[in-house]
Amino acid sequence: MTAALVSKENNEAKFTITFTGEEFDAATQKVYLAQRGKIIVDGFRKGKAPRSIIEKRYGEGVFFQDAIDDMINEAYPKALEELDIDPVGYPNVDFGEEELGKGKGFTITVTVPVAPVVVPKDYKGVEAERKIRKITDADIDRELEAEQNKNARLVVAERAAQNGDTVILDYAGFVGEEQFEGGTAENQSLKLGSGQFIPGFEDQLVGVSAGEKKDVCVTFPETYHAENLAGKDAVFHCTVHEVKTEELPELNDDFAKDYSEYETLDEFKDSIRKRLEDSAKSAAEYGAKNAVIDKVYEANPFDVPQVMIDDEAEAMLKEMEQNMAYQGLTMDMYTKVLNKTREDIKNDMKADAEKRVKTRLLVTSIADAENIEASDEELEKEFNDMAAMYGMTTEDLKKQLAGQEKYVKQDIRNRKAIDFIYENAVLTDVEDVPAEAPAEEASEEKNAEETSEN
Repeated sequence: MTAALVSKENNEAKFTITFTGEEFDAATQKVYLAQRGKIIVDGFRKGKAPRSIIEKRYGEGVFFQDAIDDMINEAYPKALEELDIDPVGYPNVDFGEEELGKGKGFTITVTVPVAPVVVPKDYKGVEAERKIRKITDADIDRELEAEQNKNARLVVAERAAQNGDTVILDYAGFVGEEQFEGGTAENQSLKLGSGQFIPGFEDQLVGVSAGEKKDVCVTFPETYHAENLAGKDAVFHCTVHEVKTEELPELNDDFAKDYSEYETLDEFKDSIRKRLEDSAKSAAEYGAKNAVIDKVYEANPFDVPQVMIDDEAEAMLKEMEQNMAYQGLTMDMYTKVLNKTREDIKNDMKADAEKRVKTRLLVTSIADAENIEASDEELEKEFNDMAAMYGMTTEDLKKQLAGQEKYVKQDIRNRKAIDFIYENAVLTDVEDVPAEAPAEEASEEKNAEETSEN
């Protein structure tokens, strides 16, 4: 077998593989030996018919196609390695017009899509903003309030239910005169305003007192997961047993001792501030890195084979399906809500898929240009971290990823390349004011700063 490169341009590699007559004869004989046990010829025991008899009966080329398939399957990866070709899609094989026969060699021409060769530019000294979120006393108070709410206890309220209260109730759901399956419960705990039940249900229990009965009338959404209930009017006969309200623990040193590792409330607040500041710093760095990479991406336009975009979109779709599965959802549910097909959703992802593919290739090209490598120590740490994440031993993970080490190394190289681009960027720090912050709060903070400066 001899491989020869014809061309490598426009994201496509073309090469030939030439086989000798001796190689073709050997492959044909190998197929005959493998298949003769399945062939029945009158006058011979099963598997004992000579090759010449089989060929006389079924034609000289009876074993040719399987022999050619075997030859190509064996030669193709060898040719890729020899010619240093890394395909990104399936090959197209052209046999030309050569006549096949015993003792005759032949040549095939293979065309396969390949990733573009990217020569990166303008990736040093990129100017970008690093938006840093300033942590305020209001942020600390919100965290403390959340901690308070998390540790609240429910106490019986001697009054009618209000939004935010928890009611203990029995209910039975009916569509018309028929009670439907799954619509009945006893001593169910329901926090009003939580959105646990279908729209309108919880609102109608506001104002109900313990011991009171209430008929709650609702309409199931058209997209409700149970098709027999979707869009139907229903009534739930409810009996409220108790109304409970949240009693919040007092914010003091005892609170800190009971719900944190600190002895005083001030120490607890300091720990919250540090955690929020560390988180804000990480978020600022993450956002700035993305901004820098986006600018490098815009400065380096190039084309990629469509198959790479299609494959990436498919991978993104499967990732979405996995994430939905963790939440108890399916792609069928999602497509029904959006009134789209799976292929529609995949097509919607292709713009993002294209950017992901190009960004990855661009970052890899920068790693190549800067001779960035992954050391053995970094590779070992990566394996250890991955094993810990998946709850496996490092050795088991290595066995599972046998032959894939180069991809793990490439991920490390790409992360280091992104760090390199970021470290060589020209960053301007600006204050990041959250969009959801009330205008008057932001104004008050600004006035306070100006006052302290004066």
